Amino acid sequence: MNSDTLINPEVTDNQEEKLETTLRPQMLNEYIGQTKVKESMKIYIEAAKQREEALDHVLLYGPPGLGKTTLAGIIANEMGSKLKITTGPAITKPGDLAALLTELKENDILFIDEIHRISRNIEEILYPAMEDYVVDIILGKGPTAKSIRLNLPKFTLIGATTKAGTLSTPLRDRFGIVHRLELYDQNDLITIITRSAKILNVEIDQESAIEIARRSRGTPRIANRLLKRVRDYALVLGDGKINIKITKTALEKLEIDELGLDEIDRKILETMIIKYSGRPIGIETLATTIGEDLDTIEDVYEPYLIQIGFIARTPRGRVPMPAAYKHIGAEYQIEI
Repeated sequence: MNSDTLINPEVTDNQEEKLETTLRPQMLNEYIGQTKVKESMKIYIEAAKQREEALDHVLLYGPPGLGKTTLAGIIANEMGSKLKITTGPAITKPGDLAALLTELKENDILFIDEIHRISRNIEEILYPAMEDYVVDIILGKGPTAKSIRLNLPKFTLIGATTKAGTLSTPLRDRFGIVHRLELYDQNDLITIITRSAKILNVEIDQESAIEIARRSRGTPRIANRLLKRVRDYALVLGDGKINIKITKTALEKLEIDELGLDEIDRKILETMIIKYSGRPIGIETLATTIGEDLDTIEDVYEPYLIQIGFIARTPRGRVPMPAAYKHIGAEYQIEI
C-alpha cells in the first residue's frame, strides 16, 4: 500500500471506510480524547434534551482524521435524532440544498462535511434556514418566476471543515457551538489502538501500541490504519499476534519513520533545507517543487510538521527549524 494512503487521513477506499465505521465510537462515553469538546457537548446535549429542543447548530474544525464525522454521529445518537450526511462538493445547485432541507424531520441533524467548499449562492439559502427555519424556493424563470417560502422543522446543522478561515463570516456567525478538534496526544492514541485491536479481535502488546501511537501523527484515523496494516504483517509473518518486532518490521516496510513521517514529509523537508538552503519558501512554490497538491500540504502535512517544531510559518514564507535539519542529517546554518 502506498504510504500516502496511510498517512493522508482523507484517502479512503470502500473496504477501509467500512472498517473505519466499525471502529467508530457510538456514544460520548466511548469517545476517547478531545476532553474539552466532549465535556462541553455533553452539557449542550443534555440541556437541549431537557428543553425538548433541537441542539444549536455546531461547527467542528481542525485537521482531517480527528473525528469530526464520528462526533456528528455521536451527537445524533445522544440526541436520539436521525443523521443525514452530505458534503460541500456534493451540493452543486441551490435546489440540491433545498431538497435536503425540506426532507428533514423535527430534530433531525444535517451533517455537511467540507462545508467550506459550498458556494456563496448556496450559503444564501442556509442563512434563513439556520436562523428562522425557512427556505425560499424559486419556481420558474425570468419575469414569471415566483418565490415560495417553506417552513422547516427545527433541525441542527453540523458543519465540518479543515479550513475554518475560509468560511464566510456570516455563515460562521450562525453556528451557536464552535469547536476546534486538536491533534491527539500519545496516551489517547494508545487507548484508541488498544480499543480498536479488541474490536478487530487481534492481540497486541503495550510496546507495540506505543510504537504505533508514536508514528500516528496525532491522528486516530492514521493510528487505526497503521494498526490494520501491522495486523496483516502479524498474520502473514507471525502467529497473528502483534509484537514489537513485527510492528517495527511492518512500519519500516511502510516507510513510516519513528516520528510518523513518510516519503512526502521527507521530500518537503529536503526541498526546504537542501534545495532552497533553508530560506523562506512560499507554499505554492513548495507544492510545485515537490509535485504535490497545495491543499494536501496545508491540510495533511504542514499541521503536524509545525506541531513537532520542524517548520514554521513566517510573513516571508515557510522556514525549516533546527530539529528538521537534525532529523534529515543536515547541518543547521542560520541565514545571514
